[in-house]
Amino acid sequence: MAQIQEGDRLPEATFTVMTAEGPKPVTTKEFFGGRKVAFFAAPGAFTPTCDKAHLPSYVANVDKFKAKGIDEVAGTTVNDVFVLDAWSKASGADGKVALLADGSAAFAKAIGMDLDLTARGLGVRSKRYAMLVEDGVVKKLLVEDVPSEATCSTGGFLLDQI
Repeated sequence: MAQIQEGDRLPEATFTVMTAEGPKPVTTKEFFGGRKVAFFAAPGAFTPTCDKAHLPSYVANVDKFKAKGIDEVAGTTVNDVFVLDAWSKASGADGKVALLADGSAAFAKAIGMDLDLTARGLGVRSKRYAMLVEDGVVKKLLVEDVPSEATCSTGGFLLDQI
């Protein structure tokens, strides 16, 4: 698929989230429907740029997003739900930023944001990006040119675009 663009509706896909009862599937329609979501993707939990810069930039700006009318701040990686649950707790994101597991890269592939890092031993991942999604429609899309950098896709940068 061609890369998703501003104005496009998110395709039907299923993520996995961790709940008090354990892993639970959630569809794009369920998660994004009827809400404004500041959404980002990182190539991998606990990887240097994702862990030290990307996720923390959203955790630090949650209250500012909410003040601008954003209902939810969320992110995704191509990791399993157990890794994302551990990352959420270790990073201080727990209860602030929802992390949606895209363990098989199905969502990343469906929106044309998959990134093949098999030569580096990382498998298929997601490109690093940020988007503002309103009722399932991409209103703003910011994609990093270099996967190891978090500049235009950080929480502060997306916040300035809203």
